[in-house]
Amino acid sequence: MSKNAKAIAAQIRAVAGPEPVRLGLVLGSGLGHIADCVDGVAIPYSELPGFPHAGVSGHNPNLVIGNLEGVRVAVFGGRAHYYENGTADAMRLPLEVLRELGADTVLATNAAGSMQPDMPTGSIMCLSDHINFSGLNPLIGEQTDARFVPMKDAYDPVIRAALRSAADATDTEMADGIYAWYSGPSFETPAEIRAIAMLGADAVGMSTVPEVILARFLGLKVAAISTITNMAAGMSDEAISHEHTKAMAPIGAAKLEKVLRQYLHDLK
Repeated sequence: MSKNAKAIAAQIRAVAGPEPVRLGLVLGSGLGHIADCVDGVAIPYSELPGFPHAGVSGHNPNLVIGNLEGVRVAVFGGRAHYYENGTADAMRLPLEVLRELGADTVLATNAAGSMQPDMPTGSIMCLSDHINFSGLNPLIGEQTDARFVPMKDAYDPVIRAALRSAADATDTEMADGIYAWYSGPSFETPAEIRAIAMLGADAVGMSTVPEVILARFLGLKVAAISTITNMAAGMSDEAISHEHTKAMAPIGAAKLEKVLRQYLHDLK
């Protein structure tokens, strides 16, 4: 763990209290309202040295520490994407801080494009695996042998089963599928979508995979849920844009929030 992470964790505890955090939640585009549901303290990223600026509209760059459904959580209201500055490991320090605050689990969320006709806009998908279609890796440059991270069951089967139980308990339809990471910021071409589909992907997006790799490197357990904000290029006549993503995200976000709250309620 870096000295910076220890110092920032101490800074956070001085504001939010010493109680350990149990779980970290990384919010994707259009999901920032979930942070508003936390009974706790919001700390702007700008006050945390080395934290990303999260300069993408639809993200709220605050770290919120507090209770949600009786569980002590750390909610990252925004993430840094590779396409913002060409840095795949931009979320390493925030995840190191999360670990330093006591968490052993991170749940990532994102907005994604569906590649399955039976998973339309407004659906949610629990990630069972991913394809690093970009070929980039946030551990490039790491000097220790810890960089050779095994990625089998990267998405923890026990947590996925608990999320499935939460979805069933709330009568929420939630698909399972494979997420492909495309670097962005331009959207994929129809030809690229056909290529990714042949590899076995069910949804595609521009985030999450770097955090998952980093989290596993740090020894954190991981799960992730996508909100489907559009059909992937060539799958429909939708006009795909970031504005469309932000407009459609709340549909799936309402379902995701129900599952998340039930999961946390059951976790107590």
